[in-house]
Amino acid sequence: MALPIEDYAIIADTQTSALVGRNGSIDWLCVPRFDSGAIFAALLGDEENGHWTIAPEGESTTKRRYRDETLVLETEFETSTGLVRLVDFMPPRTESPSVIRLVEGVRGEVDMSMVLRLRFDYGHVVPWVYKERNDLVAVAGPDAAWLSTPVETRGENLATHANFTVRAGDTIPFTLTWRPSHLTAPEPIDPVHQLGVTEGYWRGWVSACTYEGEWRDAVVRSLLTLKALTYAPTGGIVAAATTSLPEKLGGVRNWDYRFCWLRDATITLQSLLFSGFQSEATAWRKWLLRAIAGNPAELQIMYGVAGERRLDEYTADWLTGYDGNPVRIGNAAAEQFQLDVYGEVMDALHQGRRAGLKADDPAWGLQVKLMEFVEQHWMDPDEGIWEVRGGSKQFTHSKLMAWVAADRAVKAVEEFALDGPVDRWRRLRDEIRADILEKGYDTERRTFTQFYGSAELDASLLMVPLVGFLPADDERVIGTVAAIEEHLLVDGFVQRYTQKEDTDVDGLPPGEGAFLACTFWLADNYALMGRHDEARETFERLLALRNDVGLLSEEYDTDAGRLVGNFPQAFSHVPLIDTARTLSSALAPTEARAKEGLR
Repeated sequence: MALPIEDYAIIADTQTSALVGRNGSIDWLCVPRFDSGAIFAALLGDEENGHWTIAPEGESTTKRRYRDETLVLETEFETSTGLVRLVDFMPPRTESPSVIRLVEGVRGEVDMSMVLRLRFDYGHVVPWVYKERNDLVAVAGPDAAWLSTPVETRGENLATHANFTVRAGDTIPFTLTWRPSHLTAPEPIDPVHQLGVTEGYWRGWVSACTYEGEWRDAVVRSLLTLKALTYAPTGGIVAAATTSLPEKLGGVRNWDYRFCWLRDATITLQSLLFSGFQSEATAWRKWLLRAIAGNPAELQIMYGVAGERRLDEYTADWLTGYDGNPVRIGNAAAEQFQLDVYGEVMDALHQGRRAGLKADDPAWGLQVKLMEFVEQHWMDPDEGIWEVRGGSKQFTHSKLMAWVAADRAVKAVEEFALDGPVDRWRRLRDEIRADILEKGYDTERRTFTQFYGSAELDASLLMVPLVGFLPADDERVIGTVAAIEEHLLVDGFVQRYTQKEDTDVDGLPPGEGAFLACTFWLADNYALMGRHDEARETFERLLALRNDVGLLSEEYDTDAGRLVGNFPQAFSHVPLIDTARTLSSALAPTEARAKEGLR
């Protein structure tokens, strides 16, 4: 079985990534893109589905870290005979993706073992392996992988094995490169030189960071994680590096997150802009405009890393799944109608203009068309922010984001002298606002509710003050926060929404971990309400959930005390950045967005 989720770390080349366990095993790697088939899939099955392990032969204790502000991972194994360091990284992408592993002798001598078990197509295909020159080559169908190392290897049980001894001062390299099988051998790589190149790349990138507030280490690690999840050729950012890591251990809430969600646009764009990464924000904005181009009625909630629209979902039934969960490839939620994404897109483009991103482009014409759709369809039921599979409803959060769309459209005309029917949009904004206050707010319970006419709660309503719909000191916001504290707060962490056996809102069995983004939103609400001590306590509680190398998944299982959900999760690391800025008394995306609607 795979390790606990928190026992993994990510290495990446800004086109794909690998997960490395603290035991020295790479259990997940998709090539050449994040959403390509995995050549190591033990994460979602067992070792027969592919892994690459380098570790001492005997017992050892382990500690690990990233090398300074980079994505170069160091894992140290201490044995009774010595200390060895495993350095894992992926060089910045050139022609082909490569994983380089350097085994460094630090003290004494250590007997080491290597097992390379390549399985293409998500652990489904066993390749043909042969020697070519000094390299080992594995080929099957369209895939080929080349292993280069000075260590003598042997084939055994459909895997490649090696045993070797590392002494103090030794550096023994292993380089694995993937290429389409019809191409010739990759050019030789100098592993030690590439280590310097890779360190230089990440340090050079981080040097643009303007954040100097409290919790800088956590913020920088989160920014590096966002960069690791970036598909550099297009500027798209995937939600996570993995698919089907469960939101509940042993459950069915397992989805493919290796795609780009539009609602991530607003928070990601603002976090990058406020942290000094103008070029990444510009690239993300360009990706957004390309992806949504076309008929507004055909807008999707998510796209492939290059803007692909077909993300057909199927179950990889040859994999046993993490903790016995089903493994899903693709995501059928791409076909859902989620009204809130229109507000997210309008807000993202508006905030980009206010931050100085290029304004004289086709974006405004596209936004006018999006607003025409919002005007005609804001009253329609949808599947909502949580992508429920239990049927469409009049979700209050969706209406809130329709209001955001109208509000930002009005402000675009007012602030940038753009051409649009501003009087009509003002009337639309007022109409949506009145509708939400009448139908989405329970006056007896003094809280906004999940959908019109319901008694259910939803943590997405913490966005009411964060997008500027109402000020944080409004009694309706105070009442909503109090209701969420009473009914959705579990051991200091926020559940997404009410889950009961007799509730069919999401069409799935109840039960999942606390949602980390929602808990960050609660901290933001506390800060805006002046409850600063509680805001800091909540934030510190969230920081304590990060694993030993500073990474977060989507959710946290308060009963098991474990991270759950896909990993590492952009939708957790972005609000970490924003909340840190808010609590550091710096101008923050949270505060900027909260004040937007109140102008």
